[in-house]
Order: sequence, then C-alpha cells, then structure tokens
Amino acid sequence: MRIVVADHHQIIRRGLQLIVARRPDWAIAGEAESAEQLLDVLRRVPCDVLVMDLRLRERNTLELLETIRSVRPGLPVLILTSQPEEQFAVTALRAGVRGYIQKDATADEILDAIARVAAGRTRVSERITEQLAYGRSTVPLHERLSIREMEVFIRLASGETVSDIAATLGVSIKTVSTYRTRILEKTGFRSNADIVAYAVREGLLA
Repeated sequence: MRIVVADHHQIIRRGLQLIVARRPDWAIAGEAESAEQLLDVLRRVPCDVLVMDLRLRERNTLELLETIRSVRPGLPVLILTSQPEEQFAVTALRAGVRGYIQKDATADEILDAIARVAAGRTRVSERITEQLAYGRSTVPLHERLSIREMEVFIRLASGETVSDIAATLGVSIKTVSTYRTRILEKTGFRSNADIVAYAVREGLLA
C-alpha cells in the first residue's frame, strides 16, 4: 500500500514512517508539511490512502478536501490529529474523510485505521459511530453547522474580518455575511465575541 502523509510536524511524519515500516507491503510514497506541498505530491505521486493532520500550515484541512477530491478523486483520507473526536470528527466525516483517529493512539490502532479506510470502510470510535447512526440529545453547537459555515466560523473565531474571509474563500462579502448570519442563528450567538469565546472554550483553534 502506498501512503501519503501530510503533517507540519516532522516528528509525526518520521513516527509514521517507523509505524508503516512494520508492514512489509506498505510504504510512505510521499510527504508534505503544507497544503501547497500536499497538492503537489498528490498530483505527482501514485498513492492508495492519505493520512493527514486536521490542520496544515496555510489552510484548514476541511477547506482542502474539495481540492483534494478534484486532484485525486476517490482517494481515502484518514485524519490523524491531536484534536478530540467530539470536536471535529462528525464535521470531518461530513466533509468526506473516511476515518478520524487521535495521535495518542497505539501503532496497531493507527495501522488498523489506515487499513480500514484504504478498504473503503469508516474508522471512528464506537461513540462517534453511534452518534452518526442514532444522533444524541446534546449536539455541540458547532456540529450544527454545514462544512462551509464551519470554515467561516473558524476564520471568524481566529479574528479574520468578513472581507478577509471573502478574499480567501473567493466569494463575495455578501456571501460571507450570509454565512455569518446563519452561524449566529444556528448557535444562538449574538456577536463575533461569542464565537471567539466558544471556540477558545471548546479548543477549536489549533
């Protein structure tokens, strides 16, 4: 199996090399530390699965998925991150990733997760699986947001202005303002300050 790894920490990429080396028929086909490098690798290097952090240096991973799908349609994606599942797993799965696992997982758990997503299966914890299948009584406010709304939410929480977000996403200021209005309606927040406070409290800012 040919695996591409994207993480801005070199120690994580080296660690994955050692873990993958335990499988004689597996190999790291390419590495990237940034979104730009990742897209370049995916255009050049044949691979069977992508293992990537939830955030790279320039861009949120969720923002990258659409571009990744256009470059490598059908490529299975496994998120390997330090962010807890309850914060981002459901949003990531809705965005099209196949699996979500935290960096404190064992080597065997990581290998199993890679194998699962490469085989077309989903890899998340049993708790998240039940949440997806049956719902739950208390859903975190940010999980009520669509993928695009979540992108805008994170950028607002990071202190970006509406005009900055519009320029980055390549949409009009009016469109971003509409997303912001929807975010406030869905969460019950009244201002950007509420968004920032919630994001900090929930650990949504890397």
